[in-house]
Amino acid sequence: MPSTGIGTSTEPFVFFCNGRKVVDEDVDPELTLLTYIRTKLRLTGSKLGCAEGGCGACTVMVSSYDADTKTIRHFSVNACLAPICSVHGMAVTTVEGIRSTRTKLHPVQERIAKAHGSQCGFCTPGIVMSMYTLLRNNPVPNMDDIFSAFEGNLCRCTGYRPILEGYKTFTKGGGCCGGRGGQNGCCMMNGSNGDNREQATNGASDELTNRTNGGNSDGVSTALFQADDFTPYDSSQEPIFPPELMTSSLTATKSVSFVGKRLTWHRPVTLPELLNLKAQHPSAKIVVGNTEIGVEVKFKNQLYPILVCTTHIPDLQEISVTDSGIHVGASVNLTTLDEFLKKHIKQIQQSHKTRVFSAIVEMLKWFAGHQIRNVAAVGGNIVTGSPISDLNPLFMAAGCTLELESQKNGRRSVKMDQSFYTGYRRTIMQADEVLVSIHIPYTSQNEYFYGYKQSPRREDDIAIVNAGIRVRFEPGSKVITDLSMAFGGMAATTVMATKTSESMIGREWNDELVSEVSTSLAKELPLLPGAPGGMETYRQSLTLSFFFKFYLKVLEDLDVKVSPVDRSAFTSVDHKNFHSAQFYQEVPSGQPSYDSVGRPDAHKTALQQATGEAVYCDDIPRIEGELYLALVTSTKAHANIIAVDTEAALAIEGVHTYVSAADVPGDNMIGVIIHDEELFATKQVHCVGQIIGGIVAENQAIAQRAAKLVKIQYEELEPIITIEDAIEKQSFLKDPLIVKKGDVEEAFKASDHIIEGEVRIGGQEHFYLETQCSLAIPKGESNEMEIFMSSQSLSHTQHVIADCLGVPYNRVVCRSKRLGGGFGGKESRNFNFNAACAIAANKVNRPVRTMLDRDEDMVMSGTRHPYLGRYKVGFTKEGIVKGLVVDLYANCGISWDLSPAVMERAVLSSDNAYLLPAVIVTGYTCKTNLPSNTAFRGFGAPQGMLVAETWMSQIAVKCGISQEQVRSLNLIREGQLTHFNQTLNNCTVRRCWEECLEKSCYASRRQQVDSWNKANRWKKRGLAAVPTKFGIAFVQKFMNQAGALIHIYTDGSVLVSHSGVEMGQGLHTKMIQVASRYLKVPAKKIFISETSTNLVPNTQPTAASSGSDLNGNAVKDACEKLMHRLEPFMLANPKGTWEDWVTAAYLDRVSLSATGFYKTPNIGYDWEKNEGMPFNYFTFGAAVSEVEIDCLTGDHEVIRTDIVMDVGDSINPAIDIGQIEGGFTQGYGLFTLEDHRWNPKGHLLTRGPGFYKIPGFGDVPKEFNVSLLRGVPNNRTICSSKAIGEPPLFLAASVFFAIKDAITSARADAGVSEEFRLDSPATSDRIRMACVDQFTKQFKEPVPGTYTPFFVRP
Repeated sequence: MPSTGIGTSTEPFVFFCNGRKVVDEDVDPELTLLTYIRTKLRLTGSKLGCAEGGCGACTVMVSSYDADTKTIRHFSVNACLAPICSVHGMAVTTVEGIRSTRTKLHPVQERIAKAHGSQCGFCTPGIVMSMYTLLRNNPVPNMDDIFSAFEGNLCRCTGYRPILEGYKTFTKGGGCCGGRGGQNGCCMMNGSNGDNREQATNGASDELTNRTNGGNSDGVSTALFQADDFTPYDSSQEPIFPPELMTSSLTATKSVSFVGKRLTWHRPVTLPELLNLKAQHPSAKIVVGNTEIGVEVKFKNQLYPILVCTTHIPDLQEISVTDSGIHVGASVNLTTLDEFLKKHIKQIQQSHKTRVFSAIVEMLKWFAGHQIRNVAAVGGNIVTGSPISDLNPLFMAAGCTLELESQKNGRRSVKMDQSFYTGYRRTIMQADEVLVSIHIPYTSQNEYFYGYKQSPRREDDIAIVNAGIRVRFEPGSKVITDLSMAFGGMAATTVMATKTSESMIGREWNDELVSEVSTSLAKELPLLPGAPGGMETYRQSLTLSFFFKFYLKVLEDLDVKVSPVDRSAFTSVDHKNFHSAQFYQEVPSGQPSYDSVGRPDAHKTALQQATGEAVYCDDIPRIEGELYLALVTSTKAHANIIAVDTEAALAIEGVHTYVSAADVPGDNMIGVIIHDEELFATKQVHCVGQIIGGIVAENQAIAQRAAKLVKIQYEELEPIITIEDAIEKQSFLKDPLIVKKGDVEEAFKASDHIIEGEVRIGGQEHFYLETQCSLAIPKGESNEMEIFMSSQSLSHTQHVIADCLGVPYNRVVCRSKRLGGGFGGKESRNFNFNAACAIAANKVNRPVRTMLDRDEDMVMSGTRHPYLGRYKVGFTKEGIVKGLVVDLYANCGISWDLSPAVMERAVLSSDNAYLLPAVIVTGYTCKTNLPSNTAFRGFGAPQGMLVAETWMSQIAVKCGISQEQVRSLNLIREGQLTHFNQTLNNCTVRRCWEECLEKSCYASRRQQVDSWNKANRWKKRGLAAVPTKFGIAFVQKFMNQAGALIHIYTDGSVLVSHSGVEMGQGLHTKMIQVASRYLKVPAKKIFISETSTNLVPNTQPTAASSGSDLNGNAVKDACEKLMHRLEPFMLANPKGTWEDWVTAAYLDRVSLSATGFYKTPNIGYDWEKNEGMPFNYFTFGAAVSEVEIDCLTGDHEVIRTDIVMDVGDSINPAIDIGQIEGGFTQGYGLFTLEDHRWNPKGHLLTRGPGFYKIPGFGDVPKEFNVSLLRGVPNNRTICSSKAIGEPPLFLAASVFFAIKDAITSARADAGVSEEFRLDSPATSDRIRMACVDQFTKQFKEPVPGTYTPFFVRP
């Protein structure tokens, strides 16, 4: 037997990583695989994105050998959750191990890079490894396989389309040519009409291509990459599995133990060994995939001194078939179970017997991602007892039995029913018992079984409510002999509706039954107002909806004709049938080859990002003497600080010191517009997550452990959380901001109709994949400090750090090579983290690093501002707007930050793209006890625009005209004045609008949607179009400036530095393209290393979509200076080369270094007078989206989206289209999925990807078409281009209003015709409860103020 207590490990820990054997005599079992490979092996390609297995950035491939079957299994895992000891005797492959730019790219790396599927690149290694693992198991996958492989991966930048298009090239068929006559035959010419959607389109769908004369006439191109140039994939060339692992005793036959300072890891190989361990250590935790315990240890501060891994016990790994069903070992992972069930379903001749198995297989499709399913065990789902487990309702409804065993009492069988769970995550199992297996029974011929689940996001999401329902009839009849219904999400445990089920025995399966079951379920499964989880009426309605779906489906199974209108209750559409098209203007035929402007060049570091070589802040190698800072933050939203006790923390071995305000040599007050926020709180805290101090220790683990031991004594004060709270208490940051134009009262008098209303827009977490990170290095003299950081605003951060240190700005250097996403979240809210790190480094006079965990980042760094819009609008009977009054309220949090500027943009965007003759817009900045909300892509504009589209939508309803007609009537035109009195020049919004309607076939599809809705009651489709007008410039005039520095070296190579930060938007790539044009050299000669305050000073934030405009002109200025200096040498030697001219200039002592500078001319706005020009120009666009909603659950999917965007003459069409798609997808999250929830005490509930859902791969529109408007050069900025980072985001509102359109149809069917309010995001609960029907009417919403809600939306 292995050691069972504290002692020494039984043998060295051994595994292979990227073909290299790793032997560790003293492995620490507390480490995760990710921590080990990043810190011990210095393989930093795998990233830490969430530490809970929810984002996939850490994905690696693990390979193991089964000596019994002599097979090798390759499977993806989340390295952030996998304990290092779990891979003993296995082989691990990271992104570095499949090839690099120094050798030769693997096709998986090459295709995602060259297909433009990597923007910020932080998620790219994880996506590469998911695809690589798929290919190792299936060299020729189909698109379903690819979508499935990515269920556990997230990307915040790309919108997923280019990733999918790049990897479509691995599927059978080799890819659609987009109408260009590809080598495999064109689908448009061989009669398939483009329906082979497994082919990689990389261009137009057949319908769109036909309307543009083949896709590449008239200077229009549809190809963003050339698939023919990709390296063919040859699976025979993959690395072999280490032979040593196939012959040694490392695999499965030997028990091992690894002993650390605080934790012992046991891996027994027999059931008696396991039972003996549990007998000796009843509190020992059993681990298979660590998907539950890993989260508890990381986020719930649990320490389990003894862990027992059961992955190598044959008795627990077996699946066997019996006469009555199948026995599944408790340690069988979900992937193995899924594969077995699918195979068994195909093999068994009596198909009725496998109805439970089919339900399990269907449920597993929506159960986490492959990385989790590959390791998570069946038994773990049962024993952990989550009340929202996806499988437990199925097991309970199916009548499964469990085999339990202990050394003392032997084996017993128990039924998995309502008595198995005794409370929240508690079961009837004894402390020394283990779950050996579960028996899943066959179903009889007259027995039917289905499972149901509703979650905020369809894939890789935890359930709101789920269910397993089984019914058995008397043979040859519809009389019920047994009914079993189990529900998750309705109580502290999975519950069975036994009373309802028993009362239906003997009843006939007919419509009358539905009403009675509904009434009974409503009584048996009550949820009191304020119940844990919230959404009480929605969750109750789901139980009725699930039964109704089950009822109708069973009717059909019984060969009873179900009305075509009702069949939609249980039919589904395959949302993975994906295709897309992209159209852009080709460069002129005479453009020189060296000039890369206008060409779809790949992101300049995409290859390094795809291979894991790209270095992010936390990838920088550890510096000698480096320490780690863990922040100590407030746990109260509003409180006086009575005392801070650091004694226990400082007693931990490896802790160096505690830092606080007392250690700040300069100013402890920080801020952007004004300094109104403490770096370290001193006497009072104003939000949960506010920094009070920090622990500096030898490493992250010690620092974080010690930080949790710091005790803060508080005197709590009443917090203000919501906008309504702030309005009631008159809590505002500053006086209201008002823009007024015309006479509103006269406009109202001249109006035929006046309507009033309000709408809410929720906050949005930035969810950049790379969290806030900083590395501060004291230079040892003259109070110099160098800080590597993940920041969009280097100079402003430099100023804050210098002020806190009490030194001049020239002593602080801030550097950033790239960001793993920013979106505004790293513009100002990085100040406190970077400054705290610098203060810590200054105190200990050693390098100090800090990187926030995902949950810390989400709690501390602020979000997009939640808004409340109240409006009153007057209009004619034809629908033309005459006058408007809008009050905008923003939830700003505890300090100014950028909130007043965000409100300015919201006020200026309140017209969206419409003419407002008379208007008063008032903006209120609400001060609350939330972390300061901040910049986010769009910067207030999406909030203001959504309010505009809401009242515009109501006008259409009131006037009885179509939604697109009322928008067309009110679109602003060339030469007209905005409500802030700026004249519109080169206004293309109407052209974008009309082209989008035409390209999307809006008119015919409107008829199709209406016809479809008439034929379907329980699923509805909606169609909507929205325009957008986005002003480009910083509203603050002084910020519209940029600098550049260009060096030409004597070998002819060029180094460009500028004031912008690369964060995935392709800014460096575009700047290289600009430099290539004005220096007249190929882009390959030009390089950009990093952004640094000692290269270009006094920089502005990379924000406001202005990066290319400002920095491009600065780069141009520097290039022109250099070309002016080189001109004499070029004239003297006209046949010379670039290198000849450079050398001649150098020998003639001509400077080959130049600075460039640019300031945007002729802008400035007077708020008092409401006059001037706040924006340099506008970017215009339009979108049409079609959706389908499930009226019974609130689920939805986007069927198709078409976008037409005016980007001027694109500097890089691939990057611009990527920004459009990525911005749209982020907006889609804002308006439909991303639901920020707080408890009434100010604690964030939706922290981490487990509870906060951004769009995933499966949320991409099934058809996604983007067209760049042709022939619209913009003479206001560099290369006649336009800014594109922020403008497309609002176009996702087309999905929001399409959902509202679908709900309107559902309400009409229910006889409800009045206008209704739909707040953003349009989450499943809001959609469902707006679709009024006989089920929702059974539940009344509780009256606000009569109870304490579980959560609030601030």
